[in-house]
Amino acid sequence: MTALAVAIFCLTYVLIAARRLRVLPIGRPAGALLGAVLMVGARVITPEASFKAIDHDTIVLLLGMMLITAYMDQAAFFDWLVTKVLAVCATPWSLLVVVALLAGGLSAVLVNDTVCLFMTPVVVATCARARLPLGPYLIALATSANIGSAATLVGNPQNMIIGSLSRMPFGEFLLRCGPAALVGLLVNVALLRAYYGRSLPALMPPLEAAPPRAGPPGLLRRVSVVLLLVVVAFFAGAHLGYAALAGAVALIVLERAEPREAFARVDWALLVFFCALFVVVHGLASTGLVEAVWTRAAPWLDLERAQGVSLFTGLVVVGSNLVSNVPLVLLAGPHLQALGGPSPALGWALLAFISTVAGNLTLIGSVANIIVAEGAKDHYTLGFVEYLRFGLVSTLVVLAAGVPVIVLASRALG
Repeated sequence: MTALAVAIFCLTYVLIAARRLRVLPIGRPAGALLGAVLMVGARVITPEASFKAIDHDTIVLLLGMMLITAYMDQAAFFDWLVTKVLAVCATPWSLLVVVALLAGGLSAVLVNDTVCLFMTPVVVATCARARLPLGPYLIALATSANIGSAATLVGNPQNMIIGSLSRMPFGEFLLRCGPAALVGLLVNVALLRAYYGRSLPALMPPLEAAPPRAGPPGLLRRVSVVLLLVVVAFFAGAHLGYAALAGAVALIVLERAEPREAFARVDWALLVFFCALFVVVHGLASTGLVEAVWTRAAPWLDLERAQGVSLFTGLVVVGSNLVSNVPLVLLAGPHLQALGGPSPALGWALLAFISTVAGNLTLIGSVANIIVAEGAKDHYTLGFVEYLRFGLVSTLVVLAAGVPVIVLASRALG
């Protein structure tokens, strides 16, 4: 049974990592769904166990944040953002900094994947109007969105899972990971300067006029108020998923119209992907193989020592790029209790930050990267090697700067 579970997991991973195999071009969500059905069909786990394996807190949180972001797009928030960004950016370099900081800041509040989904057309349109090269701005968007999302429990799917598993309060997680994410963003901006500062034009070219898109009257104000209340609820200790879902429902009620457009913008395939992935990972974990590996590795991963932190960082980076960060978090999460000394909070914070930043290593390292590349493909081809030149260095330097900050924050908080 163990061999069968490992074989199904490996098949699922290949379908996920390869995106579209020539012999079976079904894509990520369908590949994960195939793996889940095989796990149940092969009797690795029962149907009842498969239902319990799905982390409903994470799915509800993702759904709520996607709906809120859809209403932000309906309100022309991102178009309004273009106008404001161009108004304050006097040079192409200042525009690059603003894109990076906006992507990081928005991803700390919204899910990084949805931020990249809606900001990529904004960046493409902005660069087209200013006649600027797209490559640096797309790389700034993707890498900064990933780094900024590490700051909070709602920034990305793996952090949502960590929040559900660890039950760490929203505010405490922000205190542990927020400073490291901020340092990482600043380091990333410095690297963008080193890489692209001299190749960008010195001055912003004259901009071509573009008619602004306006949303329904008052919707932008209502969305802003609801989003602020949702964030306040996060800090107040409310259930993250239902706080986000309550915000989405409030917008639906306030608009007094059937929310077909908002539901159409929800990435249902992504929700199916995560549900199926929970089942596949649970099937592998049920064999006891993962627990045996962690038991043997635990003595070398003492997070109270610098050597243990370094080894843990390396393993998470490699694992995140081999099996992707979400499966890695699902496999490693239940075994962190033994690594953080008296309190496992350090382990959770490190796992969240490292697995997220590791997504910047390659173009296919995170879904956010792929969303940016695919969203801009009609205007610019962001190549694997072009991205790797920056992503590899950014990942290593940001981790070198951010991991010690998390350790220091953990010691300060206790």
